[in-house]
Amino acid sequence: MTIPDTQDDPPPYAAWMDAALEEAEIARGAGDVPVGCVVVKDGEIIARAHNRREAENDPTAHAEIIALRRAAAHLGAWRLSGCTVVVTLEPCTMCAGSLVLARVDRLVYGATDPKTGACGSLFDIPRDPRLNHEVEIVAGIRDETCGKLLRDFFRERRRV
Repeated sequence: MTIPDTQDDPPPYAAWMDAALEEAEIARGAGDVPVGCVVVKDGEIIARAHNRREAENDPTAHAEIIALRRAAAHLGAWRLSGCTVVVTLEPCTMCAGSLVLARVDRLVYGATDPKTGACGSLFDIPRDPRLNHEVEIVAGIRDETCGKLLRDFFRERRRV
């Protein structure tokens, strides 16, 4: 999926977030926390992923980690310079640190996570000037939709 991203036009964050929301719905359908992520380079989505912790019994199988791995494989490089990561929920400390280590240029996220968010809520790892790389952050894209998806998922889990 290629979406124009020129200097004359604003980046299509909402369209990219829609793609991440599609991934989140896949996670929800599989019984995992509905978080989805896409990685964009030069206006093209080069990697997609959703949470797979339950499916893989893997505490590191967060959407962002899987998407970063897929993007690196696609590019044939671990440095993801020039990439934008779009995720439905503010990343945790593990994922925020991975964004820095991968040299991602920009993070776009939907809902904030006041309990474990590490991109402005509890911590601000991607913009910590003590680290060797800083990540630009754009927050709140489709935040109501992203938040509702998570609230509905956990409300349903409590009923069961």
